[in-house]
Amino acid sequence: MIKFGIGQAVRRVEDRRFLTGQGRYVDDIVLSGMCHGVNVLSPHAHARIKNVDTSKAKAAPGVLLVLTGADAKHDQLGGFTAAMMPEDLGAPKGHRIYQQLLQSDKARFVGDRIAFVVAETLAQARDAADMVEVDYEPLPAVALLEDAAKDGAPKVWDDNPNGNVAFQLMIGDPAATDAAFAKAKHHVKLRIENNRLAPVSMEPRAAIGDYNMAEDSYTLYTSSQNPHGARTEIAHVFHIAENQLRVVSPDVGGGFGLKGGPFPDDALVLWASKKLRRSVKWVATRSEAMMTDHTGRDLVNQNGSAITAVTMGFQRAII
Repeated sequence: MIKFGIGQAVRRVEDRRFLTGQGRYVDDIVLSGMCHGVNVLSPHAHARIKNVDTSKAKAAPGVLLVLTGADAKHDQLGGFTAAMMPEDLGAPKGHRIYQQLLQSDKARFVGDRIAFVVAETLAQARDAADMVEVDYEPLPAVALLEDAAKDGAPKVWDDNPNGNVAFQLMIGDPAATDAAFAKAKHHVKLRIENNRLAPVSMEPRAAIGDYNMAEDSYTLYTSSQNPHGARTEIAHVFHIAENQLRVVSPDVGGGFGLKGGPFPDDALVLWASKKLRRSVKWVATRSEAMMTDHTGRDLVNQNGSAITAVTMGFQRAII
C-alpha cells in the first residue's frame, strides 16, 4: 500500500533522467542506414503551382529521392481530413477537405509543402531542396479572420460553395434566447478577440520512418501526444491495415495539443522509406515549425456569435 500525506511533496519519477541528460527524443534515435529529408515550402500565402522542376535537385550530391505532389497522386496516397465534422453528429453537412502530403495545384499558406528531398546527409538535403524550382502564380490572400469570412474573399478551397466558411453551427434555442433578452433589465454588448498563436514547443516536431519490406510494415518514430490516433489516420493515408503500422512516441519535449495528431511530415518519411528501403529522418527547424505547426485560437466572439479559424494542416477554415 502506498501512503501519501497531505501537504507532502510527490516527486516526479522522470526528473532525474531528464536533469542528467538521459532523455530520449526522436532526434536522438539513429537507425542503421538512416538518411535525411527536407521539405520544400511555399513562400506564398496563396499561389497557383504552375510547374515543379526537380531535375537539378535530383542531380545534386548525395540526393537519393525527390518527391512531389504528382508522385503522391501517382501512388494514390490519401490525405488527412478533419477528425470531426458537423454531419458526424447529425448536424448539417460542412465542407470537408483533404490535406495532401504535397501540393501539386495550389499553395494555401506560407509553408505549404511542395516537395520532399531525401539525401545521405542533412546538409546535402538542405542544399538540394534549394535547387527545386517552383513556378508560382501568386494569388490574392487575406490575413485576418473576419476578412476571410466576407463574401468575395479569395477562396482557400475553390470548390467550397460557401467561400471560406467550413460550416455554420447553431447551439441552443433561438426563441427562448430572444425571450430571455426581451425580459432582461440590461443588455451588454461585448466583442472578444482571442488572437492566433503558435505553440512553439521546446522540441520541434520530428519523425523517422522505417519500412520493413519483408513484412510490408512500417514503424514511425514521432514526437506525438497521441500515437494510437496517429496510427489510425496515417493508415488511411496509405490504405493499409492499422496493424501494418507501429507508432513509437519516445520522450516528447512539449506539445500543448500541437502534437495531438499527425502531420504530412509523419507520412512523408514513411513513404520515402518504402521507396528507398532505408530509414528516413526529418526534424523541423524552428522557422519551419512556425510556418507549418497547427496554430491555436484565432477566435472572434461578438454578441453571442463566434467566428473561429479551424486549423487542419493548412486549412484556415471559418466556422
